Amino acid sequence: MDSEVRYGIVGTGMMGIEHINNLRIVPGAEVVAIADTDDTWREYGRQAAGDVPSFATAGELLDSVEVDALVVATPNHTHATVLADVWDRRVDILVEKPLCTTVEDCVAVHDAARDHPGIVWVGMEYRYMAPVARLVQHVRSGDVGDLVMLAIREHRFPFLPKVGNWNRFRRNTGGTLVEKCCHFFDLMNLVCDSEPVRVYASGGQDVNHLDETYDGEVPDILDNAFAVVDYAGGRRALLDLCMFAEGSLNHAEIAATGSTGKVEAFVPESKLVVSPRSGERSVEQIGVDQKVLAAGFHHGATYYEHVAFLDAIRTGTDPEVSVRDGLLAVAMGVAAERSVVEHRPVELAELGF
Repeated sequence: MDSEVRYGIVGTGMMGIEHINNLRIVPGAEVVAIADTDDTWREYGRQAAGDVPSFATAGELLDSVEVDALVVATPNHTHATVLADVWDRRVDILVEKPLCTTVEDCVAVHDAARDHPGIVWVGMEYRYMAPVARLVQHVRSGDVGDLVMLAIREHRFPFLPKVGNWNRFRRNTGGTLVEKCCHFFDLMNLVCDSEPVRVYASGGQDVNHLDETYDGEVPDILDNAFAVVDYAGGRRALLDLCMFAEGSLNHAEIAATGSTGKVEAFVPESKLVVSPRSGERSVEQIGVDQKVLAAGFHHGATYYEHVAFLDAIRTGTDPEVSVRDGLLAVAMGVAAERSVVEHRPVELAELGF
């Protein structure tokens, strides 16, 4: 396929606009139509994409405009419903994280995707942040020896407002450890290269959104947590999340430590540090094109993700982030949310894994 790949965008809130802005600078990609049920955001999306045809639903878009690929960036709890209108179409799909908000919906999507004629790719941008991708390469190359521990710290700003404030309630998001942290559970699985067995988590809503009300309801989403994951091969991973730490030098810090050394990635400093147990420490500054950085909020990751997705479309290869990857990340988030509520470790077997 040498011609432009035609994209439709479903959901033109903050993340949908980020996809549009990135696709506009990806060689070989063209956004030809958008859809959103909200009139105001649909108009934002139409303008961002360059006055393309706009529709209310994915079905209307696919009935009216020929597209090769569809990006689903609607609110979390709508993914399963949107995808149900797409499965019988010959179109490649990138669906934003989390795949769905419940394990049951994720399983249904996983089963439907088996028979889908196109690629189904789950959007996990953190894999594609340049320093994070380099960390994964170092672990794969054996530069830390036998990996033992993975520690991920995200100390950042609170959740941004979204359309209709849907992200203030766990019934719409699956909870913070699903909505936000599925990225990190996916990254744990990628780096540890093993099956997760159990999750221990402790968290709370202690600072953010406590003075907000929406139709008489106060938000019920965690704003801080620790979560530990045990893996089948004995490796373990830790997530340290704080969403009232916007003054942090780095919003994300990742450390993979093994028998012979450690490698660390820092974002947005875009720095990689390799620390052997014997020998000299090395520090590498990872450059990212300013045009790519300006296209979104994920340190250029959305651009690099789309480059990889487009390559898979052109070559017909399997997605780098599969539906099972998305399903497993949600299951780990659900287990973590359950662990917080029930004050106990939760086995992945309880959720069918």
